[in-house]
Amino acid sequence: MPKFHDKTIPGESAAYRDARDNLLEAELELRRQVETVAALRRALPPGGALKEDYVFDEQDASSNVTQTRLSELFEDGKSSLVLYSLMYGPGDSPCPMCSAMLDGLDGNVPHINDRTNIAVVGKADIDTLQAFAAGRGWTNHRLLSSSNNRYNADYWGENAEGAQMPSLNVFTRAPDGIFHSYHTETMFASAEDGQDTRHIDMLWPLWNLLDLTPEGRGGWRPSVSYE
Repeated sequence: MPKFHDKTIPGESAAYRDARDNLLEAELELRRQVETVAALRRALPPGGALKEDYVFDEQDASSNVTQTRLSELFEDGKSSLVLYSLMYGPGDSPCPMCSAMLDGLDGNVPHINDRTNIAVVGKADIDTLQAFAAGRGWTNHRLLSSSNNRYNADYWGENAEGAQMPSLNVFTRAPDGIFHSYHTETMFASAEDGQDTRHIDMLWPLWNLLDLTPEGRGGWRPSVSYE
């Protein structure tokens, strides 16, 4: 009797099928563990109240600079807000890793927005962020500049010296205010041998696809440009 299913791959050996079944068993266990972790995340109690209603710079459809409060990022009927901190500070170059992740996420933003609120925050001025986004071909990300507020410093988007850090925060709006809900804190934990912090791996098709290949990730890292 088949261990999990009756499908075979053309030309496979019995040894390959046995090894594949062992892998499939581990993959199924991983799927269960992913859902267990997601349930724990959903069950977290409310975090701290939003430190302040941060005012971000944004561009309107006419490229005029406008100001948007964090509280205004919550659309009616959607109580959660995901903010990703792009490592791109004044006078810096954009982070290749953040750029690669956001490249992949951009096409999913319309689907995400149907369920929850999402935006990208950068410390560079809004004109610089928009110009970079245009060069990447991003058409869906909502870009916000934190150049005139302390959001990055307060919510782990930069360190004490002002160096930019990749950071994903989730906030929740409740009747009594806005509260912090989640942060990808594995970035602060020591990585195990052969790994990096992988704090947003679940969002990132690039690494998940490379993990399917015999070569794996190796020591490769993405670049902003391959020209």
